[in-house]
Amino acid sequence: MIGIVSACSQLQDLNLGREFHHYVKEHGLELTIPLNNSLMDMYVKCGDLLAAQVLFDNTAHKTLVSWTTMVLGYARFGFLGVARELLYKIPEKSVVPWNAIISGCVQAKNSKDALALFNEMQIRKIDPDKVTMVNCLSACSQVGALDVGIWIHHYIERHNISLDVALGTALVDMYAKCGNIARALQVFQEIPQRNCLTWTAIICGLALHGNARDAISYFSKMIHSGIKPDEITFLGVLSACCHGGLVQEGRKYFSEMSSKYNIAPQLKHYSGMVDLLGRAGHLEEAEELIRNMPIEADAAVWGALFFACRVHGNVLIGE
Repeated sequence: MIGIVSACSQLQDLNLGREFHHYVKEHGLELTIPLNNSLMDMYVKCGDLLAAQVLFDNTAHKTLVSWTTMVLGYARFGFLGVARELLYKIPEKSVVPWNAIISGCVQAKNSKDALALFNEMQIRKIDPDKVTMVNCLSACSQVGALDVGIWIHHYIERHNISLDVALGTALVDMYAKCGNIARALQVFQEIPQRNCLTWTAIICGLALHGNARDAISYFSKMIHSGIKPDEITFLGVLSACCHGGLVQEGRKYFSEMSSKYNIAPQLKHYSGMVDLLGRAGHLEEAEELIRNMPIEADAAVWGALFFACRVHGNVLIGE
């Protein structure tokens, strides 16, 4: 039942999860602590906080997992006050629930609250771990808090915390999004192991800063190292082509998405391609691309073409 309930959590299928919870009660299965925690986790991930709270309230022996599940749930859905109240009631002093509430804030885009909690965590003498660092660096990336990001980097160096893939990628992403691409490149070179997310972070960072050729160069190095790109990587590549006016390269990479890497282009990819073609003056080709899309174009896709029409003074297509 724990396995089945966990599967419902991953699928975020609330109705199916409720059915299995009903099955547990109907067949008199023992509601062990691990099964109870799994059910709570399922309700939280499926968005039914009330059902999770009822289970939590009826749990005689609350474990750290029980507390952490509820803290994460309330933080993720924006009920930060309730999450804090639960956090302060936890009898066990542990970094895990603090990571949960900070992670929940980051997922809910409440990055300032996440960084405030990180500060409070230090005041309460709770030592952060790698998970804390990754979440806080993500928060810095969201709000452009370079000074806090630099402080976290210094903390990592002072405490000799090893730069694994997750932490290294978070640092690269933070420096790139906060405007220090040189430092992002330096950290990228220092990371002993890199995955798709690491390469994507530096490619998107270079594209964001207008370093089109460098972004394309890093994409080539990524492919040469045997790492397969994902759809986010191609967003960075197309963005780089757009910034650099690299139409031929853009056409090639857009085509290779499906033909070589079996990645179906999404609306953002079409928007980027239309923007690239439009800026270069290929308005008819951009319009034809929209007409032949297998998915319905949204405002961003049409807007990219409309912007290009305005730039190039093409009133006919613009209308």
